[in-house]
Amino acid sequence: MSSERELEAEIERLWMENARLQETLEALRARRDAEARIRAVLRRRDACALVVADVMTANPDVLHLGDNLRAAVERFRRGHYRRLPVLDASERLVGIITDRDIRQALNSPFVLHERWQDEMLLNQVLVDVCMTPDPIAVRPETPLYEAARLMRTRKIGGLPVLDDADRLIGIVTETDLLRAFEEALTAAAQLSADEETL
Repeated sequence: MSSERELEAEIERLWMENARLQETLEALRARRDAEARIRAVLRRRDACALVVADVMTANPDVLHLGDNLRAAVERFRRGHYRRLPVLDASERLVGIITDRDIRQALNSPFVLHERWQDEMLLNQVLVDVCMTPDPIAVRPETPLYEAARLMRTRKIGGLPVLDDADRLIGIVTETDLLRAFEEALTAAAQLSADEETL
């Protein structure tokens, strides 16, 4: 009887030891995975190796020089945009127009006008009257921190992205930068949480 109880106790102890070893093994695997992610980041040339192409909005909606303000307002509303690049007939970037530019063109606080005049403005004024010509642009390989610095120092909310042939391939905006920042903070928090569980 005594040996049967001892045998059961030994089996119970071995099961407990096995469970403890399994937990230790899982913790070691989690640590190995976290270290592998950190090594992958460190293998990049620079800890801040994100470039504009990593976060930009590719192939953005655009306006063209011949578009009137009504077309611009409709495009802004439909896409919930705050800025759009303006292209010429040969698809070259010639400007950028913001929702603020359009509001200023339509709602001058110094000029009172009636509804029919608003309609006339929407139909007859072209985007090139309101746009910012020759906007500052970046390349897809521009480091993200440089684009962010440019936007902050120039107080602009977005930068067109041009390829080597000066064709528009994207736009990087404040929203894109905030999304990248959020993803970086989330990844850092996850790594920290993984390390704490070890």
